[in-house]
Amino acid sequence: MVTSFSLFQVIDLKTQLRYYYKVDSWFRHKLGNDEAKATMSRAVHLFSIGTNDYASPFLTNSTILNNYNKSTYVGMVIGNITTVINGIYKRGGRKFAFINLPDLGCVPGMRIIKSGNNGSCFEEATRLASLHNKALSKLLYELEKQLKGFKYSLFDLNSNLRQRMEHPSKYGFKEGETACCGTGEYRGVLSCGGKRPVKEFQLCKHPQKYVFWDSLHLTERTYKQLADQMWGGATSDSHDVGPYNIKQLFRIP
Repeated sequence: MVTSFSLFQVIDLKTQLRYYYKVDSWFRHKLGNDEAKATMSRAVHLFSIGTNDYASPFLTNSTILNNYNKSTYVGMVIGNITTVINGIYKRGGRKFAFINLPDLGCVPGMRIIKSGNNGSCFEEATRLASLHNKALSKLLYELEKQLKGFKYSLFDLNSNLRQRMEHPSKYGFKEGETACCGTGEYRGVLSCGGKRPVKEFQLCKHPQKYVFWDSLHLTERTYKQLADQMWGGATSDSHDVGPYNIKQLFRIP
């Protein structure tokens, strides 16, 4: 999803908040205000957001980043997230789970944007993701102090995915940088399935041996490993999840 604009034709965050309000209203109609609010307070609200905000301007040749410096642009994204968190909190939401951003400049589809980079990561996208992750961590820490009963889980996707990219064999993979499906260098051209402007694509024989499925997305095996860490990972490990894992969030009354 994206927080404010929809270059990839996905539902933006503010629209999803309106849908959330509709569900909340339905609960209040069916259950009454008190029980509806209690139901919302027991729920865990999962946010996986930001990738499209920072990747799509480069992938679609948008000029939106020309209008802002990096800090201002990241501030806009974080501001939109903050608005939605506060909106859910006012309706009774108390438990939130977040995923930070991977090193966007190092995913196959971003590595190939600038020719002649000798396979190095696309630093402009990487810097935006890094700024976002720092701002998100700071925001959640501050909200925990400001909002009574606010509890959160923040999964360090960035570090966990980087470990699998740099040391794939340690996690049961063979290839950590090249995608299973696509074309071009790193199979970074989003052509998987042949239904996009570029029709030609190659497909690996054993997807479970790859960290990346296509130019932007991970394989099922990678997602399963990361999901397991989000759910029950050690909260004492700064490279995992904290201050709660999602399993712990669900157990909080």
